[in-house]
Amino acid sequence: MSTNISVACNNNSAEHISIFSVCMYSFISIIGLVFNILALVFFFSQSKSRTQTIVYMTHLAIADILLILTLPMRIYYYLGFEVLPPWLCEVLGLVLKANMYGSIFFLNCICFDRCMAVTFPMSSCVQAGRKKAPWICFGIWTLTFGASLPIYLTKRKTSEYPICFDSLPVYATNPVVVFPTLIVGFGIPLVIMLICSWGLVRAVQSSTAAQTNLVDSGKIQRMIASSLLIFMLSFLPYHVILAVLSLYRDNITCPMRTAYRYSLMMACLNTVLDPIAYYFTTDTFKKNVDMSTVRRMFLLNSQSSDVNRSRMPNS
Repeated sequence: MSTNISVACNNNSAEHISIFSVCMYSFISIIGLVFNILALVFFFSQSKSRTQTIVYMTHLAIADILLILTLPMRIYYYLGFEVLPPWLCEVLGLVLKANMYGSIFFLNCICFDRCMAVTFPMSSCVQAGRKKAPWICFGIWTLTFGASLPIYLTKRKTSEYPICFDSLPVYATNPVVVFPTLIVGFGIPLVIMLICSWGLVRAVQSSTAAQTNLVDSGKIQRMIASSLLIFMLSFLPYHVILAVLSLYRDNITCPMRTAYRYSLMMACLNTVLDPIAYYFTTDTFKKNVDMSTVRRMFLLNSQSSDVNRSRMPNS
């Protein structure tokens, strides 16, 4: 049933030509690649002061770049050129999905690491755990590709019609696979993001610096909220569509397939939003700290100059 609908949907879409998809994936490829390469250059230049957060951000940028490198073939496909070989479509789909979930896990690590650093700054156990960031990143790469590869290796051919990127992922119609994916790949990370964001907001509100004008706590809270909002806007639609496709796997319609294609596009758009939400946010935190230092120095200089003036003899 779903295979016949796949062919019908593909035939009714002017041979898989989609100008909107071409424009969106082109925008994501160009802007996302430039942003993430610039971020990597910055991160590798910080080798002497490489924090755990920068380690996670470096791997996040690498995952985003690997995802972006699969998009030119999607642009080629949606321009209406020759249909790609099925094995290439499957490999590109594997790389895209693995790096998408890698991005989700790295974003979780960044949020969790910040929460621990702010909430328990003096805990030796927390500091020791944070130093294991490289091993955690290695575990994430192993999990994302290790969990995805067996699914693609055991994929059974359901149709000889090469619909490539217009086909659904193999796990979308298999509840045995899709529900653990929804829970481990999105549900648990979302809960972690919510808890850590709440913890960061509480920590900022209760800090002594937030009681002064040296740190704009409202601005920091808005950045935390925007990061959480971007995470949900990028990945929530995709996983909702996966759940719907799994529930209606015997009666998948063309609108469902269209919704899946656009939700995947929104998930890919996260590669552009990641640098804005996290890399630039880090700079803002640094600027806040620098501004507080400058203000303190200014006040001390003002006080010392006043004292020196009072001590100077009158002419």
